[in-house]
Amino acid sequence: MSEYIGGKHAVTEALRANRTLHKLWISKQAQPSVVENIVDLAKQNGVVYQTADRRKLDQMLPDVAHQGVVAQVAAVDYVTVEDIVARAQRKNESPFLLILEEIEDAHNLGSILRTADAAGVHGVIIPKRRAVGLTSTVAKTSAGALEYVPVARVSNLGQQVKQLKEQGIWIVGTAGEAEQTLYDIDMTLPIAIVIGNEHKGLSRLMRERCDFLAKLPMFGQIQSLNASVAAALFTYEAVRQRGNGSV
Repeated sequence: MSEYIGGKHAVTEALRANRTLHKLWISKQAQPSVVENIVDLAKQNGVVYQTADRRKLDQMLPDVAHQGVVAQVAAVDYVTVEDIVARAQRKNESPFLLILEEIEDAHNLGSILRTADAAGVHGVIIPKRRAVGLTSTVAKTSAGALEYVPVARVSNLGQQVKQLKEQGIWIVGTAGEAEQTLYDIDMTLPIAIVIGNEHKGLSRLMRERCDFLAKLPMFGQIQSLNASVAAALFTYEAVRQRGNGSV
């Protein structure tokens, strides 16, 4: 199975991560400053590339701003939740996970993955149903972070939360009606932060399963933020509490 990814950062990080690239196309009209490093990496990795008219690349990825660079790559493999927890253990770090409940927008997922990589999150858990998966748009928006952040895709998010709690991981749900703010939660604990759907927020059942519910302090007239922005703020509060910019 394979897919197409496009964009300077997405393709560059795929090459740096030694991901299997079946084909690489570079637009004849591409800016040299955009493709020069990619060509060098392709040569170093033994990846054959070819030039093509930009219209051909537009047809491959009609909804992605590919910047004149498109690669056909082996599909990103999902991991298991056990793999994510084991990653934290190998690093001798307190588990730090993100759980995304029915995030539908690929740009939001890509942005969250980018934040997760920057903040040292050990992995992200998404549901198989009613949520976006790891698409080419996600890869482009993540600016290469998809290559480094393990993503688990599970059939039953509620059951998975229950299992995490049994392993000593505390579940922090983001909810505007919560009495506590994110600054009141001890995020030095082993935690999984749950981000809800862009429009509906957390489901009632997920709210009930969380150990803590926390909100962002809001002082303006708009009482909600984009899901990826909320995820970034909660994630970096955890980074701050854990000290020295690391988890």
